[in-house]
Amino acid sequence: MKRTMPGAPRWLLLLGSLSLGVWSLPIERNSIPQDAQPFQEEKREDVDTGLYYDRYLREVIEVLETDPHFREKLQTANTEDIKNGRLSKELDLVGHHVRTRLDELKRQEVSRLRMLLKAKMDSASMHNLQVDHTTLLKQFEHLDPHNQNTFEAKDLELLIATATKDLENYDAERHEEFKRYEMLKEHERRQYLKGLDQEKREQEERRLQELQEKHRQHPKINAPGSVAQLREVWKETDGLDPQEFNPKTFFKLHDTNGDGVLDEQELEALFTKELEKVYDPRNEEDDMVEMEEERLRMREHMMKNVDINHDRLVSLDEFMKSMEKKEYYNPKEWKTLDDTKPVYSEAELQQFEAELREKEAELGRKAESLRQEQELLNERGRALEAQKREYQLAVMEMSQRQKNLQAGSQAPPAGPDGELQFHPVERGSPAIV
Repeated sequence: MKRTMPGAPRWLLLLGSLSLGVWSLPIERNSIPQDAQPFQEEKREDVDTGLYYDRYLREVIEVLETDPHFREKLQTANTEDIKNGRLSKELDLVGHHVRTRLDELKRQEVSRLRMLLKAKMDSASMHNLQVDHTTLLKQFEHLDPHNQNTFEAKDLELLIATATKDLENYDAERHEEFKRYEMLKEHERRQYLKGLDQEKREQEERRLQELQEKHRQHPKINAPGSVAQLREVWKETDGLDPQEFNPKTFFKLHDTNGDGVLDEQELEALFTKELEKVYDPRNEEDDMVEMEEERLRMREHMMKNVDINHDRLVSLDEFMKSMEKKEYYNPKEWKTLDDTKPVYSEAELQQFEAELREKEAELGRKAESLRQEQELLNERGRALEAQKREYQLAVMEMSQRQKNLQAGSQAPPAGPDGELQFHPVERGSPAIV
């Protein structure tokens, strides 16, 4: 299961957690400066947002950031400036070379979408129909389909609005994807056991049960965002004395890109030590896909308790206020995925298996159709090959006849021993000179 995270500059962080692709790094012991500067990462790694227009979105952002005026506006923009379209109006003030590059990017994106539409229509056997690209492009909401050649303020407004809406559903889609993963895993487990005889099935069931019990044997998990959890990061990851824990210093250390807020990915990096208590990629009983789902649950829990204005970012003020709550010092015991399983009902699993059977049947029908088409092509190939051989034989026979006729018209008649034969000329016939 592919795991993707939003990644873009700070102004898009305000839109729906399009966060920078950075992770917290370990800090060397006894090397923290007095002003607690955040660590400097050697290399920024952008992570796929999972949006089908991800590349277009990134390239537009990169081009806009090359314009000094627009970049300044990006740095000072707030959530309302972006969502109400005021930021989009600044596009009229960018340099000519930036507008030219944006126009080129839009034309490339329109061309890509046309190719997608053509491939979709070809796969549906609709390639003979007349295509109205303008109408078809309306299904893509991240650009203006009526103007396919230039990038205007409306294009930026649509791109921002669409990315915001799509990423608001990002976590829900991740949970749904994980549920499908778990159902498929259970389906395959049942099918595997069904194929064993009784003795082997009982042995395998005992083995799987032992693995589950082994997985459950792990140290206590601290509640995400609690003083115990943050102090453990301070000690184990940052290498600092837990008795000297300082919330403001902690915040600055883990604001890895120095933008004054903790984004979702910076928060998720805080839970690595807790997750390592439960999951080890070397162990058969530990599922790394489940680990990432646990990480998501932890981040959602902390965001719910800390993110006061629901902008999916944690400011220093919000971080400090969260420590005034009783949940910070006396949180409820954290329930892991193992305590909440299964994440699906038996009815959902049965429906999922029915869908799998239907997909398998559909693939079977397509495979049979392709087999029949292949057999028909083979028969036609054999018929053509037979016709080819008949044609070649007829040509050879015709050629031989022509050679025989030419030979018969040129040579005089010969006797049984090869001697020439002469016939007397009848009276009244013209003499041969």
